[in-house]
Amino acid sequence: MQDPTLIETCIARRQQLASQLAPGIVIIPTGQEIIRNADTTYPFRFDSSFYYLTGFTEPDAVFVQIIGEQKTENILFCRPKDEEREIWDGFRFGPAAAANTFGFDAAYSLEELDSKMVELLKNQPRIYYPLAKEMRWDRQINRWLSSVRALVRTGITAPNTVVDIRSELDEMRLIKDRFEAGILRKAGSINAQAHIRAMQFTQPGQFEYQVEAEILHDYYRQGSRFPAYSSIVAGGANACVLHYGENNGQLRDGDLLLIDAGCEVQGYASDITRTFPVNGKFSGEQKAVYEITLAAQYAALEQCRAGSTWNAPHDAATRVLAQGMLDLGLLKGSLTEVLETESYRQFYMHRTGHWMGLDVHDVGAYKVGGQWRELKPGMVMTVEPGFYIRPAANVPKAFENIGIRIEDDVMITETGHENLTASCPKTVAEIEATMAAGH
Repeated sequence: MQDPTLIETCIARRQQLASQLAPGIVIIPTGQEIIRNADTTYPFRFDSSFYYLTGFTEPDAVFVQIIGEQKTENILFCRPKDEEREIWDGFRFGPAAAANTFGFDAAYSLEELDSKMVELLKNQPRIYYPLAKEMRWDRQINRWLSSVRALVRTGITAPNTVVDIRSELDEMRLIKDRFEAGILRKAGSINAQAHIRAMQFTQPGQFEYQVEAEILHDYYRQGSRFPAYSSIVAGGANACVLHYGENNGQLRDGDLLLIDAGCEVQGYASDITRTFPVNGKFSGEQKAVYEITLAAQYAALEQCRAGSTWNAPHDAATRVLAQGMLDLGLLKGSLTEVLETESYRQFYMHRTGHWMGLDVHDVGAYKVGGQWRELKPGMVMTVEPGFYIRPAANVPKAFENIGIRIEDDVMITETGHENLTASCPKTVAEIEATMAAGH
């Protein structure tokens, strides 16, 4: 059964989109099933912008919006109803049920797409679609345009302007509505519980993939059917590899374990990173580096408020981290010199966050008019400073291979921000107590 609130929200989004565009035709396809090997496919994931406007989750569908001077028509093309295929592959809505359920003015079988689109494109002034996102759709739209242009002697005109719809849609998706906020809170809560499970399960001798299995199990147990991205479960030196993905190392007593993992709920992501000791107790050096990283995150979180700029959290975190590197003797010079020369990048080489929503690295420009954009209520972002100490001439042996990242998901509000993943322990005392309670 479809969520009526989702349908109402999608209808409102389609109306909003139409109100922001000049007359023309919008074309937004979703994804297709992709062969994994032989005749089996990867799990299907819809195109995020298509889903944002339609709520429709079947593959091989196309959303079309005809924006006129007086009225707007919303059309869906989808797979035909096919009872025999449904025996093998599961339920299909089919055009009639899809139009009724999802609030479209009309729906047609995908088999009619070519003929219908040539008709719909006639006399339209412009086309809006995700330009150059997929070559197959660029070619398809060019074929339709060629067919319409061939009718010019009959008095038919073809669209003479093609506009990339993504900038308009990205700005809409950047500000989360009340419906999205509720789902993101749920995703954050599920993810926090899974990370707690991982903390309480972990002990020396296990393999990274065993901890990963506990996280995935807890996602599924709580109703999240898919991870939002491939989990990073990195013990010891592996934590200093930013996008580590093998997850096959054995966990050693005395090492740290960095877990960067997120679940997906109704298409929306959560993204948490926690770093904790495999044996449940931070060493002195580990604690020192961890406390600096946590202080950097707190400094960044203070900048997560309406009226601040996108880069303010990063600048605040970087300043704390750089000072910490000096205090530990890892860098030399003054804080000003370290920041100006960016020598801190030996130990901190990534940004402090990213937009988050239907995509874990969600859409939306970070600069507007060449300036870092202002944070506004409804924006959702991660805050994730890190501190990665690879062996080097200027690194004391006791600090080698300590890799730490602490990440939460926050939503900007009128009065500051809401931490969507606050229930996941992150202070040294909280982490050690959580791990002790599970062993």
